[in-house]
Amino acid sequence: MTPARVLTALLIALVSVTICWVGLDIWTGSGGDPLPLSWSAVVGTVALVVVVIAAGLPVRRWVNGRRDRPIDPLVAARTAVLAKASAYGGAALVGWYLSQGLLLLPDLVGARRERFAVALVAAAAAVGVSVAGFVVQRWCRIPPDDDETPGSSDSSRNSVR
Repeated sequence: MTPARVLTALLIALVSVTICWVGLDIWTGSGGDPLPLSWSAVVGTVALVVVVIAAGLPVRRWVNGRRDRPIDPLVAARTAVLAKASAYGGAALVGWYLSQGLLLLPDLVGARRERFAVALVAAAAAVGVSVAGFVVQRWCRIPPDDDETPGSSDSSRNSVR
């Protein structure tokens, strides 16, 4: 599995904010009410950060040498996939929440000011999801063996030339 890349996550966030802002602008311009955004969205997003970090901790401990009990390879692989999905999913959420904030920006009065604050805090929490994904992904990397030389592997030694 190839690791998630920061540049790709930034591109996902940029595309997400653009598409969502255009869609929400069309929606509200044609008479639709702004979509609800509450503090429970922030709480749920922060909970996702905690879940991703908690899922990565056992893998981190094992990779760092604290191997008092074996780790299931399937659990480690699932953790790596969760980390990559969190890195990219968090970026998409950043775009979603920022687009809602951008939609409210021209007219910040009354309840719209609180919704703007919620959108910004939710976007920050979504950045946290993405960062947690990148951190846990790094934790899932197994360091190379000391006896291997760079560029050599079992498959290259056994390949037919």
